[in-house]
Amino acid sequence: MAGGGIVDPKGGARAHLYEYRITSYFVFACIVGSLGGSLFGYDLGVSGGVTSMDDFLKEFFPSIYERKQEHLKETDYCKYDNQILTLFTSSLYLAALLSTFGASHITRNKGRRASILCGSVSFFLGAILNASAQNIAMLIMGRVLLGIGIGFGNQAVPLYLSEMAPAKIRGAVNQLFQLTTCLGIFIANFVNYGVEKIHPWGWRLSLGLAAVPATLMFVGGLFLPETPNSLVEQGRLEEGRKILEKVRGTSKVDAEFQDLIEASEAAKAIKHPFRNLLKRKNRPQLVLGGIGIPAFQQLTGNNSILFYAPVIFQSLGFGSGASLYSSAITSGALVVATLISMALVDKFGRRAFFLEAGCELIFCFVAVAITLALKFGDGKTISKGTGIFLVIVIFVFVLAYGRSWGPLGWLVPSELFPLETRSAGQSMVVCVNMLFTALIAQCFLGALCHLKYGIFLLFAGLIFIMSCFIYFLLPETKQVPIEEIHLLWKDHWFWKRYCESEDGVKADELQERNRT
Repeated sequence: MAGGGIVDPKGGARAHLYEYRITSYFVFACIVGSLGGSLFGYDLGVSGGVTSMDDFLKEFFPSIYERKQEHLKETDYCKYDNQILTLFTSSLYLAALLSTFGASHITRNKGRRASILCGSVSFFLGAILNASAQNIAMLIMGRVLLGIGIGFGNQAVPLYLSEMAPAKIRGAVNQLFQLTTCLGIFIANFVNYGVEKIHPWGWRLSLGLAAVPATLMFVGGLFLPETPNSLVEQGRLEEGRKILEKVRGTSKVDAEFQDLIEASEAAKAIKHPFRNLLKRKNRPQLVLGGIGIPAFQQLTGNNSILFYAPVIFQSLGFGSGASLYSSAITSGALVVATLISMALVDKFGRRAFFLEAGCELIFCFVAVAITLALKFGDGKTISKGTGIFLVIVIFVFVLAYGRSWGPLGWLVPSELFPLETRSAGQSMVVCVNMLFTALIAQCFLGALCHLKYGIFLLFAGLIFIMSCFIYFLLPETKQVPIEEIHLLWKDHWFWKRYCESEDGVKADELQERNRT
């Protein structure tokens, strides 16, 4: 983020004076900072695989193991329906939800780097506790510590990347968070595939290896520079200027640094940032960035597939090893999709990716629902051809999600909030995201059991609603400096009624100027 989210209307006039070069210092900061996504991703990938491993089920959920063995070669929507088993997954996201409010205080007052370090320590301790668990209570406590780590990481990392990035490449840089998340999922699936053959403690290794990305994040974080925005906000002006010059690769940062100072002064005037979020002038950011986009990101149904891909494939009649391998293939699609999005999102824009992918997601869910309605359930053995078709459709679905709602669900909210409410706004983003993640994690297998193929039609309907939400309410933000994004609301057909007229700059003039 170049400039730091100016609220002073005169600040935006300096954006064209910003200069930058891509330096090794900038690249190092962004790569290390983005490692926070690998914590989230590794857990997403590892959880579903572990909960489908026989050794894990025999030790902690013997009733599910017996039910699974009775229907080993059959399809069964309800094979894994157990609320304690799903609590193993969802407890992490409930902990992340609560911890993000503490993370907001640390992020604003101590800096983004401090939250990243706190998150890595908590995640490391959770990984060790999970790997050594002797009962369900230890498992849940370990998941809570992992959740606290993810709450801190997800609160700080998207802000860190957005504040370090120049406006013209902010989309690509911010999506490093999604890329490391996807790589974490991808690696976790192959770890599950490998350790599934190690009896009886392979699942312990899978859970314990979560300590590796946490260690990398902590060690890298010790050498990580704080963002210039945060340093200025803390009153460390000289240090902030020095870091800004190193990150931008030039000493000509007067315009951007002045904007940071003005944004910081506006931020310091806000004593209660969470209360400020509720003001009328912040209604667009609250509805779009704080509530709508993070909630809809989970209601696409994608994380349900990521959580339980191995379980889904086993329920479809695949063998245990085959299901984990199939999951690894689909998580590979996420990595490819994120790379596509990083390369093109600053060219084609956020809205185009949201809307085009939405059509694909609806088609995929309808195709899965029709296939399951005709070929699945009631003890039927699924055919090889049908199984392959379902894997392909899920692969296409993940490819579409991975270049749209996956990365943009974090990128767009991080662009919308001005500095005075940015930390609080990001906490709202993480809170809503984790709340819906936990609800989906806790309810999906039960809903699959009771609604059967109807659950996929439900997700298709939700994607149609959220696509309409984007089409009518989200203005395009590509290549617009963050300190000028507030101008976009003033010419929007709906949001302009919430914006007081501060100057004569119109949104269409702003977008035209950025195109030229």
